Amino acid sequence: MKLDGIHHITAITGDAPANVEFYAGVLGLRLVKKTVNQDDPTVYHLFYADEKGSPGADLTFFEYPHAARGVPGAGMVHRIVWRVASLAALDFWEQRLAAHGTARRREGENLRFSDPEGLDHELAIDQSGDAPLIADTPGVPAEHALRGFAGVHAYAQDPAASEALLAQTLGFEHDGEDRWLIEGENRHGFYRYDRPPAEHPRQGAGSVHHIAFASTMEDHEAWRQRVAAAGQRPTPVIDRFYFRSIYFREPSGVLFEIATIGPGFSSDEDAAHLGERLSLPPRFEPLRARLEQTLTPLPNPRAATVG
Repeated sequence: MKLDGIHHITAITGDAPANVEFYAGVLGLRLVKKTVNQDDPTVYHLFYADEKGSPGADLTFFEYPHAARGVPGAGMVHRIVWRVASLAALDFWEQRLAAHGTARRREGENLRFSDPEGLDHELAIDQSGDAPLIADTPGVPAEHALRGFAGVHAYAQDPAASEALLAQTLGFEHDGEDRWLIEGENRHGFYRYDRPPAEHPRQGAGSVHHIAFASTMEDHEAWRQRVAAAGQRPTPVIDRFYFRSIYFREPSGVLFEIATIGPGFSSDEDAAHLGERLSLPPRFEPLRARLEQTLTPLPNPRAATVG
């Protein structure tokens, strides 16, 4: 069995309309699913990805309106690294972010910036050989578009405590000090530890909630058994309708998920109209009338894309 790279990354926002404006409008990702947090259906769960909603490019957000800013620290993913095609693409993003008032910092062949709530991002030139996962967005030429996840940085007090789980159980490959590679059949990525800051960590707006790795449907239950046999405490398999999930905390404290590739976001919407309406898994459909009255109205990014 092999995990097929990063499936998705889930973070928190306190302002869904501004979140849509930044990730769909400025970064050019496609809003592929507008649904609710299945553990708290009174709040949004927004999914951004490439044109098809593919695992490997799927950044998601729970919205807790007016949530205080989070403070990343030990046991948290704190930076998301995206692939771009070339130095020309880095130049494009440096100019586009500047035009939209986003502070950025060029570091050789990388570009660093944060979203409006402080979530840290980095763009790196793609050398993976993986198929690019690109959204079709006006104002963002395909040759410069984000191409999916390269990897993440997490904070850990004792990275060595996680070595056995990462290497022996999950099959990550050690790639130098505190960096691990996830090498699947189709997708590749990295998981890297950094020394945590002194501040006490706090979940909140602009912080990452969890990271998910991709499994085939056939292997999913076997992954759960393997994680449990390693002494971890995975949840039962949870049916999220668009995929199935198991969750557990790795020894450094980061919340991991193993999510299935499929059924996918076109399970309840036509592929040409993903993310345009509130999508509810069947068990939440009886709540539609109430949720549509209480959730904040959101723009359709495909109707009014930031230039």
